[in-house]
Amino acid sequence: MKLLEKIGVFLLLIGMLSCQEDDLQLETIIPPSNLTVTADVSEDGSGMVQFDASAENALTYKYVFGNGETKVAPGGSYTHSFSETGDYTVSVVAYGTGGTASSETIDVSVFVAYTPPQDLIDKLVGDGSKEWRIASEVPRHFGLGPIDDTQIAQYYGAAPDEKAGVGMYDDRYIFQEDGTFVHITNINTEDDSGTVFGRVGLIDDLGSCSDCEVQGADVLNFPYSDYTANWSVIAPGGNETIALTGNAFIGYYVGGDHRYEIYDYSIPNQLILRITDGNNEFDWWFILTSGDGGDTGGGGEEFETEFDDLLWEANFDDDSELDTSVWNYEIGNGDNGWGNQEAQYYTDENTSIVDGNLLITARRESESGFDFTSSRITTQDNFEFTYGRVEARAKLPEGGGTWPAIWMLGNNFDEIGWPDTGEIDIMEHKGTEPGVIHGTLHYPGASGGNANGNTTTIQNPSSEFHTYTMEWSAERIVFLVDGEVYHTYVNNPDSPFNKDFFLIMNVAMGGTFGGNIDPDFQESSMEIDYIRVYQ
Repeated sequence: MKLLEKIGVFLLLIGMLSCQEDDLQLETIIPPSNLTVTADVSEDGSGMVQFDASAENALTYKYVFGNGETKVAPGGSYTHSFSETGDYTVSVVAYGTGGTASSETIDVSVFVAYTPPQDLIDKLVGDGSKEWRIASEVPRHFGLGPIDDTQIAQYYGAAPDEKAGVGMYDDRYIFQEDGTFVHITNINTEDDSGTVFGRVGLIDDLGSCSDCEVQGADVLNFPYSDYTANWSVIAPGGNETIALTGNAFIGYYVGGDHRYEIYDYSIPNQLILRITDGNNEFDWWFILTSGDGGDTGGGGEEFETEFDDLLWEANFDDDSELDTSVWNYEIGNGDNGWGNQEAQYYTDENTSIVDGNLLITARRESESGFDFTSSRITTQDNFEFTYGRVEARAKLPEGGGTWPAIWMLGNNFDEIGWPDTGEIDIMEHKGTEPGVIHGTLHYPGASGGNANGNTTTIQNPSSEFHTYTMEWSAERIVFLVDGEVYHTYVNNPDSPFNKDFFLIMNVAMGGTFGGNIDPDFQESSMEIDYIRVYQ
């Protein structure tokens, strides 16, 4: 009986092994074969080459270029931009099941007519050790939007310092003159260790991390050491672009072709870049700065204006009272304190001209049921313009609750209202935060507490004159104080900032921005030396 049981078990094992052999035969590994590669070289001097690879039993393909750059192309097709004229040998690897592979090479001769602007190269490289970083202090320094959209980070833009601690703000990027790209993944460590930030799935290009924190579609603090790659500036389609080799990246790993279009580099110490992710789902936006801390201006690069011809000015030198053929007084407290719960009642008696300067004075005094008076003046219907540089030299009032502003509204405000008309705040200041200057834009999708703006800090805002500047074009709106850039907005055809605007100057009291009014406050003035518009 025991012998029969043993024979039965033996026969069962034989049957199982036979089934496993059948399964193995079903999964026979067949390497790719008959690999062919073609190349279509553009003759327009762009350096673009369209590669197409095909093979039997291939699952994916990888292109390997002589400088170490690689590109995985699951479908076999890939368009590559060469940055220099020359003869190149490109290797193509076809991968099949079980890791099997076959390869071929193809030779191409490429003509590149493009030469990057020297000022761009100088800006990127500096002295060879210039470090770039994500401008974490700037709104929308990181974000995403539709592919090929003209509005920076339309879907989402990070607030200042919103992404602290995820492995992005401590990274540094160096573009060396010999074409070497250096990525320091943590500037605060003594060795080459660090962490990076990236997109779920796509960041797997860099390796694996089973215990990394994942928030939504973001992978935080992915361990990754410092590395070097190569960089060049190319111009596919006429758009200047930073091309990185291998898996090199900037800010947030999204895979793709590792080419960052330079959307704008006109602002001192600042770059605005975008890249399409490897899923072909979004464009990802980055604002980089080479300034330290919160400085996105200065650092030896002087801002160069586009507008030098004086179009209009009010300098008050020969005036004894405000010229009401240019300036309108707005009277009262508006609707709910001009929409901001402001505490003052505006009159036409709170302006004066003293020693060639215009004073707008806020006072503690009763008027029409309110405890404070002030003035608000505009150039609506008298002077309106599109694009240019606005420059105002002023001293600001002091005291908790004061809220001086030099700003602009669209000329169709009465027809379509706010924020659809657009608002440009050239200067705002809170008496509760002396020296902190705000430059802000309000428009649909970014208004009120979610507006697009930034701050900078100055000394002696009330005892010394400072120059507040806003430069506005179809491409950008830039905010400066005393010639130093502190905020930039990338303009686009769909924004409200492509029509006539008019000027406004006022001193409000309290409200949603001015805050609590000092109980000892009695009187203080904004003193304007001049306001000018250049085109």
